[in-house]
Amino acid sequence: MKNYKNNFASQLLDFIQKSPSCFHVIQNLAEELCARGFERLDEREKWSLKAGGKYFVTRNDSSIISFSIPRSDFLGFMISSSHSDSPSFKVKENPEMKAAGCVRLNVEKYGGMLLNPWFDRPLSLAGRVILKVSNADGKIVLEQRLVNFDKNLLMIPNLAIHMNREANDGHKINVQGEMMPVMTMNDGLSLKSIIAESEGISESEIISYDLFLYDRSEPAFWGAESEFISSPKIDDLECAYTTFRGFLNAENESNCIVHCVFDNEEVGSESRQGAASTFLSDTLSRINDSLGRTREEYLTALANSFNVSADNAHAVHPNYIDKADPVNQPKVNGGIVIKFNAAQKYTTDSVSAAFFKTVCENAQVPYQIFTNNSNVAGGSTLGNISNTQVSIPSVDIGLAQWAMHSPYESAGSKDPEFMFKAIREFYESSFQLI
Repeated sequence: MKNYKNNFASQLLDFIQKSPSCFHVIQNLAEELCARGFERLDEREKWSLKAGGKYFVTRNDSSIISFSIPRSDFLGFMISSSHSDSPSFKVKENPEMKAAGCVRLNVEKYGGMLLNPWFDRPLSLAGRVILKVSNADGKIVLEQRLVNFDKNLLMIPNLAIHMNREANDGHKINVQGEMMPVMTMNDGLSLKSIIAESEGISESEIISYDLFLYDRSEPAFWGAESEFISSPKIDDLECAYTTFRGFLNAENESNCIVHCVFDNEEVGSESRQGAASTFLSDTLSRINDSLGRTREEYLTALANSFNVSADNAHAVHPNYIDKADPVNQPKVNGGIVIKFNAAQKYTTDSVSAAFFKTVCENAQVPYQIFTNNSNVAGGSTLGNISNTQVSIPSVDIGLAQWAMHSPYESAGSKDPEFMFKAIREFYESSFQLI
């Protein structure tokens, strides 16, 4: 038998495991960029960019745009976009709920979730807390701190089949009533007290927080030949990581190469740090202006630009083949998935598809096609949303996976390296239609 366990997929799973929230995703990317010599920019300050420079900027600490400027004037922007967030439960304010001798947390859905897999799993919390602290001058200031309770802190116990005989017959889950995670039997403990003890601070310093539940199950290779991987947050950290690696290993002296990871895709992208925000357009125009280029040069650069919207795709499921299109059925480990949708949920058209097919062929990477079964409505992604702010040719792609929006998803172990190679080739290309 062959063994498809490989270093690239292992590195992906390591990245996912140390990225339990969107804030940790961006922190980990930023640390890698700093180690590679990229300069961190601040949106609140004036930018003084230089030809040949490498930079990155964050917004809300949950979205990031990194870019590399050629040494000479550039033709356009070669961009890839993915997202940092995943469907989960978000902790509400004043979350403690006491019942049956237990303290539960009051949570709400974040994104379109498969609910059943969240039962009976060891869970934890990660995100950020906002603290009120005194600075060196004795003034009260707000401080942001990332937190990760790296322990089995919570669980959502299922109801026994004896008390719900219809559990396997399409039971509709009441989120507010059935999915509040149990935290402790000590009714003297609160979430703030647990945060304070973990961080070595007082409860009074904690002003607010953005905390999300995550599955503690470890990422894994599986299958007779280790041809599969499973992990939390494969959608969309698989694309975020693989495109990032392609970006870091690419060079292009004709175009400015840009890597974007946006937050809030799972809830529509309509936030100041989402793909529907001005984050990308602000960044691209500031690059242009800081280099002394004119507005006309900026518009011509956009016309010569290209965006790859990289968000995972549905693989044909061996137990639900009827849910797939009868012809276009992407398979795990089948390479890059190019996604089409007549209703423009995906931006791919004949021109952008032809360009990216050529990119894959030049990179010697296989590609396949996704279209929805005409009776099954699909979701949308980053490309069409970001195009409302920066209107450039775009293609929607991804890697094939199962169990999308489950707390523990599955994909192919060979596909991550395919994406890395294709995106590196893309970043070293130019888009020109004759």
